[in-house]
Amino acid sequence: MTTTEPSTPARLDMLIVGCGFAGLYQLYRARKLGLSVRVLEAGDGIGGTWFWNRYPGARCDVESLDYSYSFSDELQQEWNWTERYAPQAEILRYVNHVADRFDLRNDIQLRTRVSAAHYDDASRRWTVTTKDGERFEVQYLVLATGCLSIPQAPSFPGLESFKGKWYHSADWPTEGVDFTGKRVGLIGTGSSGVQMTPLLAAQASHLTVFQRTANYSVPAQNEPLSEAVLNQVKANYAHRRALGREAMTGQYLNANDKSALEVSDEERLKEFEFRWRGAGGGFRMLRAFSDLLRHPQANQYAAQFARSKIRQIVKDPATAELLCPRDDLPFGTKRLCVDTDYYETFNRENVSLVDVKASPITGITPAGLRTAQQDYALDAIVFATGFDAMTGAVLAIDIRGVDGQSLREKWAGGPRTYLGLSIAGFPNLFVIAGPGSPSVLSNMVHSIETHVDWISSLIRQTRADGITRIEALQPAEDDWVGHVNEAANKTLYPVGNSWYIGANMPGKPRVFMPYVAGVPAYRRIIEGVAAKGYEGYSLR
Repeated sequence: MTTTEPSTPARLDMLIVGCGFAGLYQLYRARKLGLSVRVLEAGDGIGGTWFWNRYPGARCDVESLDYSYSFSDELQQEWNWTERYAPQAEILRYVNHVADRFDLRNDIQLRTRVSAAHYDDASRRWTVTTKDGERFEVQYLVLATGCLSIPQAPSFPGLESFKGKWYHSADWPTEGVDFTGKRVGLIGTGSSGVQMTPLLAAQASHLTVFQRTANYSVPAQNEPLSEAVLNQVKANYAHRRALGREAMTGQYLNANDKSALEVSDEERLKEFEFRWRGAGGGFRMLRAFSDLLRHPQANQYAAQFARSKIRQIVKDPATAELLCPRDDLPFGTKRLCVDTDYYETFNRENVSLVDVKASPITGITPAGLRTAQQDYALDAIVFATGFDAMTGAVLAIDIRGVDGQSLREKWAGGPRTYLGLSIAGFPNLFVIAGPGSPSVLSNMVHSIETHVDWISSLIRQTRADGITRIEALQPAEDDWVGHVNEAANKTLYPVGNSWYIGANMPGKPRVFMPYVAGVPAYRRIIEGVAAKGYEGYSLR
């Protein structure tokens, strides 16, 4: 599409930053409101997370029948998912199908990175500037920038001297990489590393996995979706979606309402076995008992079970122990990895595991990697070192609100929002699935639809009333931040040294970012805010 000269800002009702699931649906709803709207996307294509994360084995850890839009029954009836957990390429095809089906591409501008957004209270509009100098003047600015979209760049000394090739999981070559016959080092054992490991091992002459902290991984029990299953789900999709709306994570996983403490050892083991295998694996493990994430002893039962599975699967006792998370990491307080044959891969003769907590990486050499104890000869290095989660993409933009207040300065001690949607001092700015909302602890597509629908209703109502300025009040924001922290502190989540609290980023404030009380409780709160005339907002 054509672009506007930098000297002539384009005037729009709404500008959306990012074109993954959130940006695409916000565009759809903005059009329904009759707004002039454009989406700016930094990548060469749409899809957000699923455009950038093309690494081997990349797939969603939420079931595809739920990780999909619900706003159009025609869409969910016509699209046929092929697997329980969709691979990256299939999700990307789905996103592109949605863009084409609803004719959304004309308002999407690719290869455009936003560098600044400054609010002017006199005009009640945002001036948004791109990296290339293009400018937009807009009434509403919506950040659909994603929670896991700014990779944590590798910072090992000597990387520039490495004679081989290196790759990051979040910036994988579109054409793929052939590791056949190569000695490969993998740094990082979070979700991306866990998904990659079996596929890298199948290609490489030798794979060395460098692990700092063992994480829990549970089997996906992935399988093809038969025509019979698809027909059954489609015939009852409305009911499935309704169950998801009332489920803790926005995805119905048949939660057990019993405490792990009230059952016998035999019944507890039977339930864990059922969740691990018979119920379908994945996040169902977290729904095995009602108190796994609240009561230390209940959590310890789950942790002991998971470690027993690792020891059963991995044949070498020393390797098994390295793969077993320590007692200081409660089960599920770091995001569970959902895998296919991850632990089994360490039984291969061409795979080795290195404990870099005991022997830290000291640098990259021309020939490979050096730890405190040994040099490793490598032809290729893969970094699966994670993201600046939840806040990274927002703070990458120079955002300034009322009286020039900098969002980076406001969030220097950690993110603060009202409802995970709005920020006091930053009128007409909305964040989709931001910190302070269920976000990454939920089925993201469900939470995205919830936020976009709520924002769209707010804009429709205020425009009808002649209101041009929407701002969260500081006391409401303070109360919400307090509530989010109070809810988190009733659980074991803050104990986990995870990216949920920014622990993977050196120097990042340690603040628990998602809202843990669940999707139904959160939805009732924001619906109540709307029913009370958007309580906690200044509308004028």
